[in-house]
Amino acid sequence: MVRNSVPTLFLIAITAVTPFLWSQTARPEPKREHFQNAGVLYGWAEDSRGERLRMFITRPNDARGKVPAIFFVGWLSCDSVEYPDADTKDGFGILLRRLIEWSGYATVRIDKPGVGGSQGDCGKADFNDELAGYQSAFDEMLKYDFIDPTMIFAIGLSNGGGTSALIPRQRAVRGYIAASSWRRTWYEHMLELERRRLIEAGKSPAEVNSAVKVFVEFYALYLMKGMTPGQVIAQHPEWKSLWYDSPDGQYGRPAAFYQQLQALNLGETWQNVNEPVLVIRGTADNIMSHADSQAIAQIVNQVHPGRARYLEIDGMTHGFTINETFCDELVTTILTWMKEQLRTGKGAS
Repeated sequence: MVRNSVPTLFLIAITAVTPFLWSQTARPEPKREHFQNAGVLYGWAEDSRGERLRMFITRPNDARGKVPAIFFVGWLSCDSVEYPDADTKDGFGILLRRLIEWSGYATVRIDKPGVGGSQGDCGKADFNDELAGYQSAFDEMLKYDFIDPTMIFAIGLSNGGGTSALIPRQRAVRGYIAASSWRRTWYEHMLELERRRLIEAGKSPAEVNSAVKVFVEFYALYLMKGMTPGQVIAQHPEWKSLWYDSPDGQYGRPAAFYQQLQALNLGETWQNVNEPVLVIRGTADNIMSHADSQAIAQIVNQVHPGRARYLEIDGMTHGFTINETFCDELVTTILTWMKEQLRTGKGAS
């Protein structure tokens, strides 16, 4: 009885598992990107936890020898940088795809932990994990023999624009481009963002003023004293009605992510940048303010006069659209500036 029961149980287990195995193996491959003017290669980087992060490397079809490269530093949210839909309406995706198609340069991107084919969990990964992943991808990029290590541009989008200068470490790049970005402390950024959010929500001037006073204290405890939003609310239950996000974090990322952003000294980071810098912001950007973006150019020019250029595009939103249509001027401006740097290597004008 005992010997006979073993194969019976085994057969039952196999029967139960077979549909699961079939469902795993039969799943269709995810839709992949295709470009007219470039091929896509796939590689791996690693974050500080040892998690493998999916890399996307594009190589121009007509490449002869080594070519310039664009290294993208992405935004804050847990969205993929892979855009297989050639007709995407997402402004960030349109920018990525057009630079890949039109530049004639190689490009490099990575997905965050837990996004797409990357291991891990984006909702738990902090900024230091993310930074290590970008730095690893930068190192991996230099192993591709068709990429010219002396002609690399770092393009930071949204949150990535403020932190992009942390990626190369001691390696020089040909230039930085920060689009819809920031450089002040995260505390300053959030207070201004909260004020703007309250105004756009139709709150009265008195309500806005009272709420911002609370947020001054709230973000001090959250960002500088190491408390989670939930812990802050537990200590100050009278503030509960003002908090609109998770008790453990914000915008889908853990509290530690923003505490680490606050701990950065981006003033020091950007004052040590010796390469040309182009900062671009739309006047209709309701996420990153004029002061947030202009601060990058101001500090670079304070130390290296004329090295940075600040440009505002009238009517462009944070997502690179004007009246819900992608802003073509953004692409032509970036391409013109990069070609100028390759041609002259003199400043950012």
